[in-house]
Amino acid sequence: MFLLLSNRVSIMRHPKRLSSSDYIPPQFTVNANRWEDLKPFGREMRHEPTPAEEALWQRLRGRRLNHAKFRRQHAIASFIVDFVCIEARLIVEVDGIIHESPDHQDYDESRQRMLENMGYQVLRFSNGEVLQQMEGVLAAIGATLDEGRGKFEGDKHGLP
Repeated sequence: MFLLLSNRVSIMRHPKRLSSSDYIPPQFTVNANRWEDLKPFGREMRHEPTPAEEALWQRLRGRRLNHAKFRRQHAIASFIVDFVCIEARLIVEVDGIIHESPDHQDYDESRQRMLENMGYQVLRFSNGEVLQQMEGVLAAIGATLDEGRGKFEGDKHGLP
């Protein structure tokens, strides 16, 4: 059985798993059914970024920070994250004022725990931090990328 996604053909060795809502092939960050639901939202969010998201994207895109490839408004499991570097398993969230409400903080904490359980590290910055302290934000992201790079290189070579 073949599955065509994003102009790539992947061989699915277990066609029964394709119907499972929990199965995500290792080369993807979301299952095919959920992707169809999330794709329009991600596209809309990419076309209407907040000023802080747009400013940060201009500094992350095209491997401009530590040669890391970032994606914006990317689907992971059942979430759309603001920015992600898949290779470093790093998510960067830019939070507006809505994230200050207690209900939204509870949701953010739960969402972050789920993403961390999937092996991602999550960095959160407020819109104000991004717009007023961009160099500090980039330094924090860069330092996290450097830390992660050391971990992955150690994993690759069998080191602790």
